[in-house]
Amino acid sequence: MEKTNSQKLRLGIFVILGSLLFIGTIYFIGERQNLFAKTFTVNSNFNNVNGLIEGNNVRYSGIHVGTVKNILMINDSTIQVTMFIDEKMMSHIKKDAIATIGSDGLVGNMIVNIIPGEGNATIISSGDTIASYSKIGTGEMLNTLNTTNENAALLTSKLLDITNAITSGKGTLGMLINDTITSNELQQTIHYLKLTSMEANKTMKDIKTLVSAVDIENSVAGVLLNDAEEAQKVKDMISNLNQSSEDIKTVVDNLKETITNFKEGNGAFNYITEDEDAVKSLQESLENINEGTDKFNQNMEALKHNFLVRGYFKKLERQEKKEAEKEGVK
Repeated sequence: MEKTNSQKLRLGIFVILGSLLFIGTIYFIGERQNLFAKTFTVNSNFNNVNGLIEGNNVRYSGIHVGTVKNILMINDSTIQVTMFIDEKMMSHIKKDAIATIGSDGLVGNMIVNIIPGEGNATIISSGDTIASYSKIGTGEMLNTLNTTNENAALLTSKLLDITNAITSGKGTLGMLINDTITSNELQQTIHYLKLTSMEANKTMKDIKTLVSAVDIENSVAGVLLNDAEEAQKVKDMISNLNQSSEDIKTVVDNLKETITNFKEGNGAFNYITEDEDAVKSLQESLENINEGTDKFNQNMEALKHNFLVRGYFKKLERQEKKEAEKEGVK
């Protein structure tokens, strides 16, 4: 009788402990899967879910906020992932958030990471669809690396062929490397080009200095550069000077011809200078003219003293004296 009671007691304790363990396990799993918390749903579309399955965790800025509810193939390029999110996080997640798929550690399960947006979007609502970003998977990276390695091998092979050709003296570069004379000539050419460039640069600096020294507004050069009318006047002036130079040359030639004629005995001047009788006659004529002038002056002086015209000459003297006095007052 006592033994039976002891067995019953043990059985009861075992059942109670087992029930408590089962309830705790169910509660723990339900807590992890948000079975007992108020949640809302959020959708996001991906091109590749990279092994994500239903029940995987969802994190927001590294914090566990929910689980993956459903994965649905929409078409051949779009996969819709529906997530349960704790209702407490609704006020923190905005519509410009971005969902990505990653792994929980190096070898952990796949998870959905929700990254906050950078804008000022409104708060998310239940059933909204947020943007997604698909990261490159390990397989794609390995394929890319494999292709890169193949391309690197082909490039190395081509570079080796080019190097062998250059070493054997083929092509322009190979000739320059193997032919010392050509290499020296090219070096001299480059040296001369450098000197030419330096001289050209110096010349340009001198021209720039000369142009900078010109007073564009006030100098003659500035006027000629800026005023087309003034420049035309200068051109006309130069043209007139050229014409005047030709005219002067013509006059000089005529004068030279005239002097030559004088020297050769042509014309009246030479006749007068060479004929002594004509010179003597001309001299006598000049003397007679001078003598006649003196006699005329004497007659005029005598006429002044004649009583008939004396009043007229005195009147003239008075007028001349008055005019002289007026000029003296001025």
